[in-house]
Amino acid sequence: MNKTKQMTVMAAFIAIGVLGASFLWFPTGIARAFPVQHALNVISAVVLGPIPTVIIAFGVGLVRNLLGLGTLLAFPGGLAGAIAAGLFFRMRKTTTAAIVGEIIGTGIIGSLLAIPVARILMDQAVGVFAFVPGFIISSLVGSVIAALVLPKIKPLLEKETI
Repeated sequence: MNKTKQMTVMAAFIAIGVLGASFLWFPTGIARAFPVQHALNVISAVVLGPIPTVIIAFGVGLVRNLLGLGTLLAFPGGLAGAIAAGLFFRMRKTTTAAIVGEIIGTGIIGSLLAIPVARILMDQAVGVFAFVPGFIISSLVGSVIAALVLPKIKPLLEKETI
């Protein structure tokens, strides 16, 4: 994929992530689940690789926060999931690996990284496992979405022209 097409796909994924956050979310305890972000992490890990996936996750989190559609918790969950999904896919070259990376990255690592963010930046005292169930549920739902969508869009993105 050439750089122009890659940047265009990344911008489109950021737009989808922001738009998806306003339509598809659900409460999970003290946090809100945004499964579109997790679906995009898996899809972009498979199609674009780890670095673009992290850039997309950061872009979605930043725009969502600027528009008031999210909280600072978008960063630890989205970025940890993006890194893990991209690296797991790079190691194994399977969609399942990207899904496992997303769930471990967001559900475990991201949820634990969210604790200092909540305490220091959001002034919320939370327990060690306050975010784990919600982050795992969100990443599972997003991974299912990705598994359903990816076979349809991957061939389109791999074409020389769209």
